[in-house]
Amino acid sequence: MYWRVLYWPRIFTLPHPFRAIKMTEKDLPTATGDHPQNQAGSVAGEHHSSPAQRADVKPRDLMFSRRFAPFFMTQFLGAFNDNVFKNALIILITYGIAEAASTNALVNIAAGLFILPFFLFSALAGQLADRFDKARYMRHIKVAEIVIMAVGATGLVLGSLPLLLFVLFLMGAQSTFFGPAKYAILPQHLATRELTAGNALVESGTFLAILLGTIVGGLLAGMGTVGTTLVAIAVIVVAIAGYLASRSIPAAPPTGHGHRINYNLATETLALLRLLGADRSVFLSVLGISWFWFLGAVYLTQFPNFTRVVLGGDATVATLLLAVFSIGIGGGSFICEKLSRGRIEAGLVPIGIIGMTVFGIHLGLVEPMTNDSPVDAIMFITNPTNLRVVIDLLLLSMFGGLYIVPLYTLVQHLSKPAERARIIAANNVLNALFMVLASIVAIAVLGAGRSIAELFLIISITNIGVSIYIFGKAPEFLFKMLGWLLVHSLYRVRKQGLANIPTEGPAILAANHVSFVDAVIMHAICPRQLRFVMDADIYNIPVLNWLFRSVGAIPVTDPRINRHLVRQGYDLIANALDRGELVCIFPEGGITRDGEIQKFKNGIDKIVKRTPVPVIPVALQGLWGSFFSYASGMAMRGLPRKLFARITIIVGAAIAPQSVSTQHLHQVISSLRGTQR
Repeated sequence: MYWRVLYWPRIFTLPHPFRAIKMTEKDLPTATGDHPQNQAGSVAGEHHSSPAQRADVKPRDLMFSRRFAPFFMTQFLGAFNDNVFKNALIILITYGIAEAASTNALVNIAAGLFILPFFLFSALAGQLADRFDKARYMRHIKVAEIVIMAVGATGLVLGSLPLLLFVLFLMGAQSTFFGPAKYAILPQHLATRELTAGNALVESGTFLAILLGTIVGGLLAGMGTVGTTLVAIAVIVVAIAGYLASRSIPAAPPTGHGHRINYNLATETLALLRLLGADRSVFLSVLGISWFWFLGAVYLTQFPNFTRVVLGGDATVATLLLAVFSIGIGGGSFICEKLSRGRIEAGLVPIGIIGMTVFGIHLGLVEPMTNDSPVDAIMFITNPTNLRVVIDLLLLSMFGGLYIVPLYTLVQHLSKPAERARIIAANNVLNALFMVLASIVAIAVLGAGRSIAELFLIISITNIGVSIYIFGKAPEFLFKMLGWLLVHSLYRVRKQGLANIPTEGPAILAANHVSFVDAVIMHAICPRQLRFVMDADIYNIPVLNWLFRSVGAIPVTDPRINRHLVRQGYDLIANALDRGELVCIFPEGGITRDGEIQKFKNGIDKIVKRTPVPVIPVALQGLWGSFFSYASGMAMRGLPRKLFARITIIVGAAIAPQSVSTQHLHQVISSLRGTQR
């Protein structure tokens, strides 16, 4: 198979770079992605393939699939090329083509020029990525990169600083236009269970590209005139390679209905931010991502001076710290994928930010080194005292990977397909704003006479306040974390039939009630947000009431006790279902006292009669006899029993609303559970 290298002009042909990768059915993108006519019963088209077909896909499988490999190489080469050019330019500014007195100012100007396009053009970039086929759109951007790098190569050869700074601005613009399509295309080509793995690969690949690009750019720029020429050649060659890779990205058709492009960038940027704020979960996820880039900007910017002033090391030590940071992000991303096991695991976000805070504080408490002369990386790493810094930085960045991957995945999954690229563009605007804010904070703290170590300590302590704010606004993260810790500590959980839970639209999950943690476990294993119907007495427990209210639990009670609360509960359930939410109920009305499934109340009949929606039967096995059950007469007394007990959650096929009755539902759940209590 042969194809043309450029659209304009079509000059010559080359072998297809991914012809060795066979296109099996599971390698194909979801036929027409998330095109409007294919959205019924799925989110972003991710369930056009059967669960069995997708279940065995692992990160290494994605890396050799046509759905992902060309895209990964395209974005990897782009990030690598950006950093080769940027670091080479910084080296040239510092040691060659600028006056010594203006070096610091020029370095900051260069950083600002690269970030500026994210403020100026993100609104337009998001609209274009939503309007056109994202694969074709990426190819146009990669053609532009070849042209930009050709101009940059000219500037390098001529030693023209104004031209090089202009090229840096163009590179920022190119990254601005590429970003929304980069993240918005993943849900069109990957199933929901693959999104975490895909984002883990993208994040680790991006930081690896940053590391390699920074090293290569610095090494080549340090070789004098020959090195400058090699940089000029390298950036053009890599840009062409990135374009060739983009030619193999499968089609990703637009998902909207012809959204009209608004070329007024100021009003459209405000519209983007309003669009972002319309969904609380998406907005808070983006806010969490932006805070990560705030922290990342502080650490990455301060590494050179931190190395020289605090650690007493030379440039090789700064490179070592960058390598450790990048490896940690990549390692944390893959650990996140392993722990998530194909699910979007929001419960890992609080764990990630707690780890970042702990090891950030410990890093900030490092004592300045008193070396007679700067030490190199070998001498630094062989000193046992310095291992503390390396370990702190490694664990901080690993928890960072654990933190950032679920947030990106949540934004992709929760965003409406027709708006996804614009949401990513709004995310880019906030990211850029937080990175600028990071520079301002660093300048203010260091200008006040504080050390770089104290700056790290201050932002890590601030991390606590940011965590309290985000998780106070979105306590479902904490609820998910509680569920994740529970099902990965006290229990060994086996899940069956999760594919029967619809990816969108209203439905009722009905489960047998065995213990006090049934709701937490259901919340932990369900890929969607759940609204629980729960007993009013438990709902009103002090302290816990805040958490129950925050996650949208619906209190109910016996009609003989409070008819008004019952009516209010039915109204809240109907409103939730009308909004397309997922509601979980325990039809027995209470926790079993003997391990057997009790008689179901008739509330399920009333709910479905008022709002006809499918009912998903769920059977819980193995929880009877646990610390949270009534197996010993009283729950939660003494020490936990049946540690690491095997429990199973079995999700049955949906029951159509016209077929729902308490008797039939009882029979189905009893049959699913079997004899194991």
